[in-house]
Amino acid sequence: MTLATADLCDRHEEEIRAGRVRIVAPMFRSYGGRTFFHGPIATLKLFEDNSFVRKALEQPGEGRVLVIDGGGSLRRALVGDQLAALGVKNSWAGIVVYGCIRDSSAIAAMDIGVVALATHPQKTDKRNVGEAGISITFGGASFRPGEWLYADADGLLVSDHALA
Repeated sequence: MTLATADLCDRHEEEIRAGRVRIVAPMFRSYGGRTFFHGPIATLKLFEDNSFVRKALEQPGEGRVLVIDGGGSLRRALVGDQLAALGVKNSWAGIVVYGCIRDSSAIAAMDIGVVALATHPQKTDKRNVGEAGISITFGGASFRPGEWLYADADGLLVSDHALA
């Protein structure tokens, strides 16, 4: 089902004013083959180390969206084609990267939503450092595990409940 963020904003103006629906700052580019995606949020916080990203995407996604706070780093790619393929295989709806991805041409052909700040060809170090399942904040919005994320070409919304 396609839920356009503009339509959701129109239908949920009161909840936006009340802070129950949050609009993420327009800083992301879409790279995945799925341009509209939504689902419950799973979170990671890490910096230039994607060990936790692999661990998360190896798990059943069940239509969830993995939201990664990579500290906004533009020096390493946190997701590449192999990790995106894991996300497709394990039924993740999408991946939001507050940082960079690589292998963007390959990811564009995959049935998964992927948004990030930019691309970078260099992979990360593997130090197995990070946090999972915590509240994270970037782009003027907070993201909590179990909340809902909606993404399309117009932007990203976060809600404390499923929207229709």
